[in-house]
Amino acid sequence: MEVNVVQILAAMNHTTINVSRYCAVVAALIIYTFSCYYTSTAQTNPNFNVQLRMDYAAAERSVALYQDEYINTRSLAELRGNRVAAATTATIDNEQTQLNELARYFDSLWYHQIIQNDIYHLESSRKNVAAIHELLQEMQRRNFSMRVAATVEQIFPSDAAIDVSIPVYVVALGHENVDAYVRRIIWHDNIPQFTGENTGELTIIINLAHAANYGPSVASRYESILNIVAHEVFHAAFSAYKEHSSSWQSFYKHHREPIDALLDLTQNEGIAYYLSFEKRGNVPPERNSIIADAFTRFNNNATELLSEALTSNRANELLRKANLSGASDNYGAIAGMIMAQQIDMHLGRAALIQTLSTDPYDFINKYSDVACFDDLLPKIAKKILEKIK
Repeated sequence: MEVNVVQILAAMNHTTINVSRYCAVVAALIIYTFSCYYTSTAQTNPNFNVQLRMDYAAAERSVALYQDEYINTRSLAELRGNRVAAATTATIDNEQTQLNELARYFDSLWYHQIIQNDIYHLESSRKNVAAIHELLQEMQRRNFSMRVAATVEQIFPSDAAIDVSIPVYVVALGHENVDAYVRRIIWHDNIPQFTGENTGELTIIINLAHAANYGPSVASRYESILNIVAHEVFHAAFSAYKEHSSSWQSFYKHHREPIDALLDLTQNEGIAYYLSFEKRGNVPPERNSIIADAFTRFNNNATELLSEALTSNRANELLRKANLSGASDNYGAIAGMIMAQQIDMHLGRAALIQTLSTDPYDFINKYSDVACFDDLLPKIAKKILEKIK
């Protein structure tokens, strides 16, 4: 997920835009020791088959255009990565654009004409082409896809059998606040149709034009992008793992209430966010209040989801707010991240991994056990514990 501003609402095909600067915002709220389990590129489980189908064409050819090399602008605009990036940018900016609009923008850039309403931020990308090119080369040189897969593998059980293939389009244009996001897509020839949560092919887009502005060095920018993409790949791998897990299939068969959906989301998003972070610096003063507020919302909303007076519309609203991109509303993901952190720190990595092979009840219970012995940690509401125990 990302930052502070981008939300694609239900009217936009229920598609979630994952805006990565949000990771940096949340990371500033917590401090913890997160051992760098994923510094190696080697995978140890031969049955953990997560493949990222990296497509660098859009970024490579955009860089060439920014460097004033001759590029066929129409073919550049028709690359799948650029089509997705352009359509997503138009959606965020609420712009009505045609499929050939991007080619005209490229033409104006090539002829050094003034671009009115530069929604794709091509002018700024050209000015920053050296940093974009450097980050692109770093991703290719350091085998980005293998690093991501190795990062995600080490949070799963050692015997996990997972087979996932995800297209990743690397581009160098787009909205000013978006550097990596996920869309689900059905392709009709070369035209993308964006779909809802359970249809279409999960697709990751990385916008180097924005990512190149992160951090003091190309190495730190590379790590930031790696962590963001690992977050999304974790979700895809976890979904595939659940499909073949008897414990998870049993959970979904017998636990279909709204509270179960919230606890499932809290574990899923919480571990994904935790996976995305390394050890950070000093914690700002607002750290405790934001975390406390997230747990207060979590407890209050979870308790409301257990109410017999709960309506379907209210349940949907509470679940929707559990994972919005604004830190003040993202109560499920923030609370889940702290739960994952505390389980990992106090019970060990094996205990955290075990929760992936069981269910969210185990995840919540393990955190509650830890919180019982630490007065500074937020507690889980009694009604929730009664439900899951």
